[in-house]
Amino acid sequence: MVGLGACLLTGAALILLLLPKSLESCGHITISVPIIRLGDPVTASCTISPTCSKLAQEPQILWRLQDGPNQPGDSQRHLGDGSQESTITLPHVNHTKAFLSCLVPWANSFQVLDQAELQAGYPPASPSNLSCLMNLTTNSLVCQWEPGPETYLPTNFTLKSFRSRTDCRYQEDSILDCVPEDRQSTCSIARKHLLLYQNMVLWVQAENVLGTSESPKLCLDPMDVVKLEPPVLQALDISPGLVPRQPGCLWLSWKPWKPGEFIEQECELRYQPQLRGTNWTLVSHLPSSEDQFKLCGLHQAPVYTLQIRCIRSPLPGLWSSWSPGLQLRPTVKAPTIRLDTWWQKKQLDSGIESVQLFWKPTPLQEDSGEIQGYLLSWSPSNQQGPDRHLCNTTELSCIFYLPSEAQNVNLMAYNTGGTSVPTPVVFLENKGPAVSKLHAMAQDLDSIWVDWEPPSILPQGYLIEWCQKSLIHNYSNKTWRMEPDGSITGILLRENISPFELYEIKVAPLYPGIVGPSAKVYTYSGERALPHAPELHLKHVDSTWAQVEWIPETPWLGMIPLTHYTIFWTDDKNQSFSIILNISFHGFVLDHLEPARLYHVYLMATSRAGSSNSTGLTLMTLALEASELHIFLGLLVFLISFVSFCGTIWFCCKHSRTKFFWPNVPDPAHSSLSSWVPTIMTEEIFQLPSLWDSGMPPVTKITVLEEDKKLTNWDSSDNSQTSSLPTLVQAYVLQGDPRATSNQFQSSSGTNDQVLYGQVLGSPTSPEVMGYLRCDSTQPLLGGLTPSPKSYENIWFHPRPQETFVPQSPSQEDDCVFGPPFDFPLFQGLQVHGVEEQEGF
Repeated sequence: MVGLGACLLTGAALILLLLPKSLESCGHITISVPIIRLGDPVTASCTISPTCSKLAQEPQILWRLQDGPNQPGDSQRHLGDGSQESTITLPHVNHTKAFLSCLVPWANSFQVLDQAELQAGYPPASPSNLSCLMNLTTNSLVCQWEPGPETYLPTNFTLKSFRSRTDCRYQEDSILDCVPEDRQSTCSIARKHLLLYQNMVLWVQAENVLGTSESPKLCLDPMDVVKLEPPVLQALDISPGLVPRQPGCLWLSWKPWKPGEFIEQECELRYQPQLRGTNWTLVSHLPSSEDQFKLCGLHQAPVYTLQIRCIRSPLPGLWSSWSPGLQLRPTVKAPTIRLDTWWQKKQLDSGIESVQLFWKPTPLQEDSGEIQGYLLSWSPSNQQGPDRHLCNTTELSCIFYLPSEAQNVNLMAYNTGGTSVPTPVVFLENKGPAVSKLHAMAQDLDSIWVDWEPPSILPQGYLIEWCQKSLIHNYSNKTWRMEPDGSITGILLRENISPFELYEIKVAPLYPGIVGPSAKVYTYSGERALPHAPELHLKHVDSTWAQVEWIPETPWLGMIPLTHYTIFWTDDKNQSFSIILNISFHGFVLDHLEPARLYHVYLMATSRAGSSNSTGLTLMTLALEASELHIFLGLLVFLISFVSFCGTIWFCCKHSRTKFFWPNVPDPAHSSLSSWVPTIMTEEIFQLPSLWDSGMPPVTKITVLEEDKKLTNWDSSDNSQTSSLPTLVQAYVLQGDPRATSNQFQSSSGTNDQVLYGQVLGSPTSPEVMGYLRCDSTQPLLGGLTPSPKSYENIWFHPRPQETFVPQSPSQEDDCVFGPPFDFPLFQGLQVHGVEEQEGF
């Protein structure tokens, strides 16, 4: 604040130097009180001399406080000597230091005529908490106090005192005032101004321009406020030969502060183990000097910190400060523990076994002693001398080689105080029944519950071993514990359990002297469900169905496998549907949807740990097009009409119809050829009707050639019925399904030429036996598909034994020769009537 005021004063001086010569002494400010209480009002006046010729006759006088705005005064008047005076009253001064300026308009700006500094603050409060102590090191009385709140004004403090007798009511000799250094709240009175063992009165006075205050008076004897320095604390090294070492003890010594050796003192000692959460323990009423002090009953902490302090006694005095901390380790006692062990053995060559032994210490009392290491030894039964040391380690396991005849070793823990009771380890084979129905499940993220059914023989206890599956081959990462209670059937594992890891857990019963076979189980610590189901995607959508698909999530570590999916979909009418799918599904088709309808689809993934949902998928089915709707309605109307028409016809013609809807083809063996096949007297080759496909060949062709002989009575008996037949040629055609026939021909012959089936030579009246011959054509005989003829088909395949077939030499235009016409199956039972020149048969 002082620096800021100096800068402002310098600036004001520069402004006055830059004023025009004619305005140097034009204005002057007068303040009623330059230093006021913060927040109080102040009155100031500014007078302008009539000699200022550069100013207007009646210039307006303005005021400015620090960096505030320009403001007119409360009043402005003419004085008798022709000068102008403006007066202003500032109601509240909130600045601890500020400049008040007087201004007049000048050109297009304002000209400062004069400035005055204002200061504001508070009167000093009474100092408090005055205390003094006699420092024998500096041989002075040192007093300190609290000065009180800030005054914002220069304030002086003075320590005043005088000597007094009795109860400090009467003043005798004054003592020289003690003035502290700048901005200090402590002061020292030298020994030469004091009278020891005599009371004196002390107080502090604070003073500034706004007032003066004093602290409460303090009456004391300088020797009653003597503060000693702490003694020197050190450890005492006691030879074990002179003093037997007692576990849990410390030997100490201390010497008093040398300037205070003539003062009778009392001391106290405190100590604290360097363990988190422990407190100090205090030992009081100790003498000021001690050559040997034994502190016992200490726990086996790594290190103890000790401190000491003293006070004048029995007269009044002040406690010294605590001495610097001394770190000591108490005497260590031998470990008092139980060692739980288990082992794994591997047979090597030459009768040597590799054994890995594990152990775990269990304290038998609260203060069981510190363990510095473990010693494993073996004593051969047939040898004299010291034991053979197999392992000396600070770890909880050891791998060593042991002869196959050795059956046991000794394990003990040790420290500087001695060794624990040896624990024998017997290497016997696993015998006895194992536990059954071993089960494990995560209790929470940091624990696993394991339970089992006890074996048929109740064991003495159980050995439980667990480790992460990924670290199973590293024995140093395995954790194990022994439970001495053989009646338990479950245990909660909390040690070395990490969340969401797969653990292998083994439980083995403990029988007298041996460990039984172990059973193992695998489980996750803190099993969890999938955090969210796979995201649904729309693959296809139509008017009545939609296809959705999803990509299965990659399994997380420790996640329980999923068991099934469930798809839910709802329409805009809040109708809900769902279906459960196997975990192998990655998509599904939603059918039976309604056209132009909005649907919301969700996928839920479920496991033993719970279910999780996917984000919703919203889809809208397509609307039916007008053409599709018209086609659908037309087909529906046509189908209804057709069914109705067929039903009506069937009902009306059920009892009155005499003909069939399809041709009733008679049996060729029981009908006349002329009664059901039209006779065509054209050329020798019979052509298909025009309504058939012209490219389709006829199925069968039979050509009958007769000799020039007279008609017999048998031939002319029905001449009237056969007069319309051709004279030389009779043709017979058996027609089947055009499409079937066409297909057969095309597949067998591969051409559209007519296939010659057979020719019959001779006359029924001829004495020779007529012959017939089947062609090599692939055309089926009667349109059937069987490879061999039946008994009613061409009898050339099975001739009669009493008839002898006599082949005829065919003519050049004949394709093949047949036997007797009555043996041909199509002519059996038929009568074909021709013209008069043709003989019947």
